[in-house]
Amino acid sequence: MTDPSYLEALEFLATLLPELAASEAETPVRPPLPLAEAAALVPAISDDGRPLSEVLATLRELALRTPLTTTPRFFNQLFSGRDPAATAAEMLAAHLNVSMYTYKAAGPMVLVENALLDHMLGVAGFRAGEGTFTTGGSLSNLLAVAIARNEAQARGGEARQWALYTSSAAHYSMPKAASILGLGRQAVRRIEVDEQGRMRPEALADQLRADLERGVRPVMINATAGTTVMGAFDPIEALADIAHEHGIWIHVDGAFGGSLLLHERGQQLFAGLERCDSLTWDAHKMMGVPLTCSALLLRERGALERHLGEDADYLFQTHGPEVNPGLRSIQCGRRNDPLKLWAAWQRHGDAGYRARLQRLLELRDHVVARIDQHPELCMRHTPESLNVCFEMAGVSSEELCAQLNARGLAVVGHGQVGERSTVRLVLINPAQTEAVLDEFVTNLVAVGIELRDA
Repeated sequence: MTDPSYLEALEFLATLLPELAASEAETPVRPPLPLAEAAALVPAISDDGRPLSEVLATLRELALRTPLTTTPRFFNQLFSGRDPAATAAEMLAAHLNVSMYTYKAAGPMVLVENALLDHMLGVAGFRAGEGTFTTGGSLSNLLAVAIARNEAQARGGEARQWALYTSSAAHYSMPKAASILGLGRQAVRRIEVDEQGRMRPEALADQLRADLERGVRPVMINATAGTTVMGAFDPIEALADIAHEHGIWIHVDGAFGGSLLLHERGQQLFAGLERCDSLTWDAHKMMGVPLTCSALLLRERGALERHLGEDADYLFQTHGPEVNPGLRSIQCGRRNDPLKLWAAWQRHGDAGYRARLQRLLELRDHVVARIDQHPELCMRHTPESLNVCFEMAGVSSEELCAQLNARGLAVVGHGQVGERSTVRLVLINPAQTEAVLDEFVTNLVAVGIELRDA
């Protein structure tokens, strides 16, 4: 018999979720909550606990005071929007609460994961490869560095000093991975980028040559496909040439940009990917599924089980390795993240995601044109993906972003482009429209003039 308290929780959600949706429509930007007020919403954990009704009431208050990331006025991070099929699958995954390590525990959900990985590998051009889901792009990158390090050690043993090569605009998960894995942050070589934020192949070649002459052993070259601030794509083909010349593992951090593989214009940015060894792809970014949903894809099969596989007769008790993904995962217990992406992809298909990406690129082009035409605004790069970095003359970008948020007009962040601090507008939610973007530009300029004249 189902626990009556669980039914009470389900009824609570059935009432609360429509209330939250109505609140989002009425107030798409919740101004920042002062820290003291937020602390008052979080009761201490007591020895005796609290009645479920009180806990549910606290959850409601927390939900109604949490920043909104799914509305058309959220431009701040590399994720936004909400997909109905994916959200339903996410809720179902929590209800079922299976762990994705064996067919015995997860049943047909393992087949969902396998089918999804096969499709993603095909899109990436890794048709003979393999993959695994992780809890996010940072962990996917960490796993890629670990595999590359192990492969380098297997080829030539230990070294006095290792090096990991990545652009100066790359994600901070790279030095973090080097630290966690014992390579040390000093092993990370931050290679110069051009004015568009892309790694310079000639600078990489120079640094690599100097390191090899000093006896430093390369672990990996990391090519970023969609940098965090500018959305820049490193020249994968040229970097692959260098990697192949020296026999170095080359990884592509496509946590942000990987989904553009589904669009013709995006595929051009990935020229040379089929020559790379691994790819990080976060579906919770451009594909709109709930956080988190990240995959590490490898061009060749076998490395995951070679570096992660362990015998555990208390766990792997039935069926073969092909339906026991715990043999190829960095985790043991692992939630069912693939289900939400599979449900969304079932709904949209490749064509639907192409259309979604096309729409996002059109929105990007629209707002870039508005900025270019406005006498108060100045673009600071030529966007390759969905990030638009610009400035307003005589106004602090940091203060401008803070005021837009405080006034409930938009949630948008700032980022450094060269020596300039810019407004970083991320266009990743197809619910945004040209009218929403026009209003954003109008509000931004009005607030900026007020700040400048104060």
